[in-house]
Amino acid sequence: MFLTRIHLNLRSREARRDLADPYELHSTLCRAFSTAEAKCPEGEFLWRLEPEQEISGEVRVLVQSRSLPEWSRMGQEGWLARPPEPSIDLEERLKLASLFVGQRFRFRLRANPCVTKNRVRQGLLQVADQESWLERRGREFNGFELPKLLSFSLEDASNPRIDVKISQEQILRGRQRTGNAISIFSVLYDGYLSVRDPDQFRLTLRHGIGHGKALGLGLLSVVPVS
Repeated sequence: MFLTRIHLNLRSREARRDLADPYELHSTLCRAFSTAEAKCPEGEFLWRLEPEQEISGEVRVLVQSRSLPEWSRMGQEGWLARPPEPSIDLEERLKLASLFVGQRFRFRLRANPCVTKNRVRQGLLQVADQESWLERRGREFNGFELPKLLSFSLEDASNPRIDVKISQEQILRGRQRTGNAISIFSVLYDGYLSVRDPDQFRLTLRHGIGHGKALGLGLLSVVPVS
């Protein structure tokens, strides 16, 4: 499992097109993991457009993949603002083979907190619901727990909130190859977590969280905390 940081050149018309449509950006990134004669393997990579903009005006994208990307296949001159940084071997960097219960990480995740009603997914717009969604996902499906905020109120102490920052609420819009338009609600989570189930957590890091992965959602990036 590899993590690569790339920077898009806003002077490139193709880069601006991709930044305006997450499906187009995903399709362009697929070229680094497939040939013209073959489709991009399903689940080959996750990606996230980072909210912080470089002083130079470049836009940073994180790409996590099962295999090393071959950026020479991109075929779009000027799309990248500069050569990609060397890929990081996350299996080695995070020591995934030796994860343990209680191990702490700082994390970032852009995701689609939602519920399904009448077979239709609906985004959760209230902060408390967005917090509950991530807490429940972590505990029940993804192998991690989130720390609680300390409270000096007796009322809040009975139902403490998780210690996580939620920002960058966005409606992501794109158009599939079939021509269907799609929109999906997303938020950016930043905070700390602790490992609850090492095997589940390992799978979460590899496969992501929630829906909308083709639109740049679901990548859980972590940094160990001593």
